[in-house]
Amino acid sequence: MRGLYIGSTSGYSGKNMIVMGIGLKMQKDGLNIGYMKPVGAMPVEVDGKLGDDDAIFVQDVLGLDEDPAQVTPVVVTQDFKVKAFTGKLDGLSDTIAENYEELAKDRDLTLVAGSGSMYSGKYCDTDAITIIKKLGIKAVIIDRFEKEFKYDYLAVMKEQLGDQLVGVILNDVPSHFMEEVNQLLAPFFERRGIKVLGVIPRDPLMGAIKVGDLADRLGGKIISAHNKADRVVESFLIGTMQVENFMTHFRKKKNSAIIVGGDRSDVQLVALEGDCPCLVLTGNLYPNDIILTRSEVLETPIIMVREDTYSVAKKMDSILSRHKLRDAIKIKQGADLVAENIDFQHIKKELGL
Repeated sequence: MRGLYIGSTSGYSGKNMIVMGIGLKMQKDGLNIGYMKPVGAMPVEVDGKLGDDDAIFVQDVLGLDEDPAQVTPVVVTQDFKVKAFTGKLDGLSDTIAENYEELAKDRDLTLVAGSGSMYSGKYCDTDAITIIKKLGIKAVIIDRFEKEFKYDYLAVMKEQLGDQLVGVILNDVPSHFMEEVNQLLAPFFERRGIKVLGVIPRDPLMGAIKVGDLADRLGGKIISAHNKADRVVESFLIGTMQVENFMTHFRKKKNSAIIVGGDRSDVQLVALEGDCPCLVLTGNLYPNDIILTRSEVLETPIIMVREDTYSVAKKMDSILSRHKLRDAIKIKQGADLVAENIDFQHIKKELGL
């Protein structure tokens, strides 16, 4: 039974995107693909059975319909944590192995998705290293660019996994860092015996979010142009500066939500006339009638939130970096990015496919 574990150096690194991208590409190549997410952190009940929300979603994308309790035999709830920390849980890796054998039966390849980082779940022996060795499968590790890559972490993973590590995928790499990746980091990894399977460039669409979803995540409400809540936000710009300086930055930032105080009508008007996807007004302050009227005419939604500009900007940064891959257009874009930038021939060779 061939299996491939997809893990990462940290949470929110793009595991779902990579799993779906690999799965869809392998299915297109005629392979019978199975799927499992041994440990889930997003509990959801389906027909009286506990499963993981992400796992159910990925199954749906891959056209699979396995028992959610079998796909994710370990679901982390508060009750689970209490039992784990008080020593009332054991044999979890055996349970995972039993379910894996059932799910992998008659499959050409079973994709096993990690949760969190490679060390997540160590407290109850369900971490990635333990699972990979227990199942006797190969692994791919994703490292998402966040100021720099975790090269020390990946070197340790190579020491711990040895030949079970097929390689690494460097994800969300900004264009200005590509040269350093290709000329410095990739050769370094190769010398350490770590195959770089792919370098996936940063794509603004993958971190985008609809205005309506953004309002929900910010705990705010849309107060105008409600019919355009499906407009897409790819980034944000803080409008606390003078109008002249703001305009200079604004021209460079397409599809950016503008976070601005509810009393800054000068910046609000410039942003509206410049066709930003939405305004996020802070401090729980309503805009004046002129701004509301222009918002409706230009069909640019306004979100009003209670928090101050700095707090909203911090929350926005977290939302855009961690927003779930759920829209059909993003799934297709993610699958295309994976298909175009990953060395599938090497993966197949390593797996004996």
